Order: sequence, then structure tokens, then C-alpha cells
Amino acid sequence: MAYTGELIALATVLCWTMSAQFFEAASRRVGATPVNIIRITFALILFSILLLIRNGFPVPLHFSAHAWIYLSLSGIIGFFLGDIFLFKALVEIGARVAMLIFSLSAPATAIIGWLFLDETYTLYQWLGMLVTLFGVGMVILVKTPKPSASSSRTVRNISFKGILYGIGGMLGQALGYVLSKTGMKEGGEFLDAFSATQIRVIAAFLCFLIYFSITGKWKNIGTALKDRKAVVLTAAGSVVGPFLGVSLSLLTLHYLTTGVASTFLSLVPVFIIPFSIFLHKEHVSIRASAGAVIAVFGIYLLMA
Repeated sequence: MAYTGELIALATVLCWTMSAQFFEAASRRVGATPVNIIRITFALILFSILLLIRNGFPVPLHFSAHAWIYLSLSGIIGFFLGDIFLFKALVEIGARVAMLIFSLSAPATAIIGWLFLDETYTLYQWLGMLVTLFGVGMVILVKTPKPSASSSRTVRNISFKGILYGIGGMLGQALGYVLSKTGMKEGGEFLDAFSATQIRVIAAFLCFLIYFSITGKWKNIGTALKDRKAVVLTAAGSVVGPFLGVSLSLLTLHYLTTGVASTFLSLVPVFIIPFSIFLHKEHVSIRASAGAVIAVFGIYLLMA
């Protein structure tokens, strides 16, 4: 079938776009941190079932100590710390701006790889990083218009605190990806991505258990679980995003090069714009839309 890879890539983008909507809605109801641990629990169950059916065991105990250490660190920094910040950003500034800042993880990962992994980049790729930063800057630095009494559109305030949350989530994603790449590479080959993700999820899950035990906030989880709508939204987001989205993104690599696939997957901030306009009735300026498109073009140059 023609364009199979492209269609799968677009389906992946749609999954991640929808998961951001589900998680934002759930976090607004019961808080970002409870949604995070519920999401991680659902993901842990789903990946365990998948690996049990596929491999005959739910946990990749055959992985080396090197893989377990680096992938666990990746889970702690990416899924635990990074996602705490990301989910707070979803509540504070909304999915559209939060995911756009999150897209900076691509150039951030490139810079970390250049500094610590001896990776090299072309002039076009460095230009892509600058273009992406410029596009994101157009969105987060746009002056918030005053709401009009005659307009049914809501105006989203882009707070400094929300931007910091978004940057925290982005840096967690970037550092987590670099650690994942280090942990997955053994003997010149890469380990199974699903099994690697399972280790990251396990590490994050244990961190959440420790965090809630130390802070004594288990009652927040109990309160969140009583909100059936929040649980349903979180479960739906877990299936569509971490589970189905990851699966489709890996399948995309069977048909497309890494650069082309990454460019498609960076379209999430653009796909979110119609959701923000028609679902959330949010005012989205032409400048904000242009900034999102420019940021995606910068990621395209980075992946060239």
C-alpha cells in the first residue's frame, strides 16, 4: 500500500495529540501528580501484558546491568521528574503551548548529544535548532489579548510559571532520551524498544511509590480514583499515548527513515491547534499558529 509509513506516522501524531487532551482534562479534575501515577500504572500493566504474550515473561530480566541502570535513570528523569513538570504545564498553560515547548526536546537532545556523546551536526541542523527556538519564542512571548465580552473564545494566559514547567518537562524528555539511547545500545545494536520502555516505566512507578509514601499523599490518589471521569480520561490517554502511540511510532520506522519519521512526529504542536480552537474554544492568534509551523520547520531542518 502506497504511503503506508506516512499514514502510520500521522496516526501516531493523532494518538499523541489526543493523549495530551485526555491528560490535560484529567489533570484539571484531580491534579497532575495523581494522574501521573495512575497513567504509569496503566502503562505498566499494558506493557507487562504485551511482553508476557510476546516474549513469555513480563519483565526483561535478561537485559544487562548496564541497560537496567541507564534505562532506569532515563525513567526517573523522563517519566517521573519530566512528566511531573509536563503535566503541571498542561494544567497551567494548556496542551497547545505545553506541547510546543515540549517539542524543544529535539534540539535539546541534539545539544546534549553534541556535548556528551561526541555527536556531530551540520550547519543546516544548527540552523534548525535556532529556527525551532524562534518559532517557540513567537508563541510564548506573544502578548495575551484582553478577552472580549462579545467573543465566546477563551484567552489562555501563558504564565512564566507554566513556561518553567514546560521547560522542565522538555529537559526531562531530552535527558531521558539520551540515557535511553545509551542504555539500549549494546554490542553495536539496539535492544528491544518495548522492553526498554518497560524498564523506564518500572523505575518511574517505584519513584512514585516512594514519593507518595514519603509525602503521605496517598489520600490524593484515593480521591482521584473516586473521580470516575478522571480515571476514564487517564486510562484512555494511557492507551492512546504511551501504549498505542509508542507502538505506532516504532512501526513507522519500518517504513520511513528516522529523519522523516521524526519530522512527522514533531507535528503534534500543529495538530493540537484545531483541538484548541474547536474543542476548548481557545483564542489562537495567527502569530501563535505561525510560530508552531515555524518550530516544526526548524525540527525538519534539524532532522535533515
